[in-house]
Amino acid sequence: MNREVLAIRHVHFEDLGSLERVLGERGRPVRYLDVGFARIEAPNPVAASLMVVLGGPISATDEALYPTLVPLLSLIEKRIAAGLPTLGICLGAQLIARVLGARVYPAGHTELGWTPLTLTDAGRASPLRHLDGAHTSMLHWHDETFDLPDNATRLASTPACENQAFAWGDHVLALQCHPEIRADRFEPWLIGNAGELAGHGIDARRLRADTAQFGPALEAATGQMFSEWLDHVDAKA
Repeated sequence: MNREVLAIRHVHFEDLGSLERVLGERGRPVRYLDVGFARIEAPNPVAASLMVVLGGPISATDEALYPTLVPLLSLIEKRIAAGLPTLGICLGAQLIARVLGARVYPAGHTELGWTPLTLTDAGRASPLRHLDGAHTSMLHWHDETFDLPDNATRLASTPACENQAFAWGDHVLALQCHPEIRADRFEPWLIGNAGELAGHGIDARRLRADTAQFGPALEAATGQMFSEWLDHVDAKA
């Protein structure tokens, strides 16, 4: 059985973060496909045991400006159609929603910073229960959102974003938020997004301090969530 995990990465510092630790502990090798450095159409969409589509600052509907989105959407579509485990984070979640026929659009505001998740009943009955706001806060960094796809199950919300997480079938998980963040590797996020932070009037010192405060608990909770989700999808394989 091929245990390789394929991670689609748009920006180098938006990597698998704490998810990679879990995969390492399980002996699951990771192969990053860095957008702009590798051909997105090259990988076999059904070869990897898991595909993770990571975040990035572009819009999920910007294929006219960023044509790499076209083969990526095709890769995700083929992967989901094959019934294989697929995880999307932030931009990745938006792309999954789009592939499933949902509208992706500007939210009208930017959700940037730490806010706890509120889970639905389905969320509390899923591996996402470890990310419940009663236990940990959550990092958010987006200004677009999406409608819930047909046949999807909403798992989590925040006051600023109704669709923070959803499941589709037994093999697809989409997270608009950033559970993968690691406090000890957060500085590149601040440096790489300095212009955006300044544009929104957000003090990097405050965001750094919040991440130092909330990050360790989120890392532990994410590890539990991701481990349980992997057990679930592996059992279905």
